[in-house]
Order: sequence, then C-alpha cells, then structure tokens
Amino acid sequence: MDNRISEIRRQIRALRVSMLEAEAIMREQLNRDEDCAFVAGDLLKMRLVMSRLVEERGVLGDREPIIVHASVAPRRRATAPVSIRPGRPALVASEARA
Repeated sequence: MDNRISEIRRQIRALRVSMLEAEAIMREQLNRDEDCAFVAGDLLKMRLVMSRLVEERGVLGDREPIIVHASVAPRRRATAPVSIRPGRPALVASEARA
C-alpha cells in the first residue's frame, strides 16, 4: 500500500507541474488573442485525473501535503487600481456669474 501511495504522490507532483505549464501556455495564447480551446480541454482532463488521484489517495489514508517546486514562474499579482483623489469641483460659467 505504501508503494501505491508513493506512486500517487509522484503522479500528483508531475501533474501539478504539467498543469502549471499548461496554464502558462494558455495565458500566453490569451494575451496573443489566439484560440486556447485545445490547451483548456487538456487542462480540464488533467483536473479530472487529479481529482481521481486525490480521491484514491484519501481512501488509502494519506493526508500529508504534497510540496511541488515548479520551474514555472509564479503568477504576478494584479496591480491595484490607482485611486484618484477628487479635487475641487470646477466652476461652471453660469455659476461664476452669480
């Protein structure tokens, strides 16, 4: 049983790296305004396999976290929107005469 758990953990690590690479490829395709349906379909298949592996791992009693060191660059955080402080309202010509 320990061999099966080790095998599942190895498969999960490899699958996570593959998923990160697929996500990076998909983001690049989206940025170039290209069709990413093929990569998205593969990513969904990988998620299905991952969920089954995690389920089997849980049934076997393995609850330890799996740490993955991927060579893929981490996602950049979205920049916070710049807030513009409201200034003094401009005078309208009709208000200036009054």
